[in-house]
Amino acid sequence: MGKNKLMTGMVVGALIGGLMTLTDRSTRTYTKRKIQDVTDKTKDVIQNPSDVIESAKIKFNQYNDAVQNGADNAINALEQVESTLDRLSNKSKK
Repeated sequence: MGKNKLMTGMVVGALIGGLMTLTDRSTRTYTKRKIQDVTDKTKDVIQNPSDVIESAKIKFNQYNDAVQNGADNAINALEQVESTLDRLSNKSKK
């Protein structure tokens, strides 16, 4: 029972707080603009789902390439450190 009251209180508080912030004109304008942006993007996704999927694939491939490049750079750095340590240990043995 207490959990339900907590959740209800949080939702009601969030709604009241959100409505109170809309008393400011610039906040209303900003909110209206953001809602319009979301509406436009949603319409675009509905009308052109293949474009959205293609864009997601491109972004994923770019991210994948960046991760692979970072991993290659890390491996290269570790190999250089290992090579330097080997040279130093060989010099100290002589």
